Amino acid sequence: MTPPHLFAPVSALLLAPLFVGVINRTKAFVAGRRGPPLAQPYRDVWKLLQRGAVYGEITTPLVRLGPVLNLATLITALLVVPFPGAGAAVSFTGDLIVLVGLFALGRFATVLAALDTGSSFEGMGASREMHFAALAEPALLIALATLARITGATDLGSIYGAITTASWVHDAAALALVGVSFLVLELVENSRIPVDDPTTHLELTMIHEVMVLDHGGPDLGFIQYGVALKLWIVGILLVGIIPLYGVGAEFALGAALLGMAALAVAIGMIESAMARYRLVTVPQFIVGAATLSAVAFMVLLV
Repeated sequence: MTPPHLFAPVSALLLAPLFVGVINRTKAFVAGRRGPPLAQPYRDVWKLLQRGAVYGEITTPLVRLGPVLNLATLITALLVVPFPGAGAAVSFTGDLIVLVGLFALGRFATVLAALDTGSSFEGMGASREMHFAALAEPALLIALATLARITGATDLGSIYGAITTASWVHDAAALALVGVSFLVLELVENSRIPVDDPTTHLELTMIHEVMVLDHGGPDLGFIQYGVALKLWIVGILLVGIIPLYGVGAEFALGAALLGMAALAVAIGMIESAMARYRLVTVPQFIVGAATLSAVAFMVLLV
């Protein structure tokens, strides 16, 4: 049996691709199609890991290091993200800042790998990624700071452990705004509709996907698995604000897993009902999330 403090990272490593599978299956259901099996993301990653990779003549080891370093940062981030009923594997003061820094480091590695290919298209995607990241990272940091302000704690494990029904009664407005901000960041950080379309192959409109056009084989497998992990991490930050702590470990674990499944269905419904925004509109969408986080923090100061 997995020790409670290891449940958060182990569950993410095992179930993150299934989260993507539920999203894809939901979109297929809404479109009236049968859709791929829920286990298809696992098969895709396994298939890519068994293939070889081809690199351009002008590339350096950076193009290979990018996907590995990005995946490493996300696995490290799993250690500090708590899971309802199990807590976090590692907890220390200020780990919420470390979490945001790990996201930034993984993004930096991906951008370097994209630039290393020498492709103008990938350079364009890298530029867009960094532009949007400069708006999304403050929103995430302010949202986490708001939760710290509500609970009076300074580490993620204690912050989420202190969110109770009483917290929602007293600070419902701030918590609701943080929840909406997390939902927006779930779409932004993972380049989902309406920010980007992970299934498109039109370079002029892509953001994340255009940065990985020259990656294949195990490198692409690492990237796809990393995308699933990041979806899971931001998702658990959202589901974690539901007051599940203190109601029994088994109930909290089960309810959190159901919450993640519901979130995957919700993302699939959003992507089925909305069209991708024009690129000039995306910054306004991201700034909206930052504004919600800032308003939530200011509400606590009143």
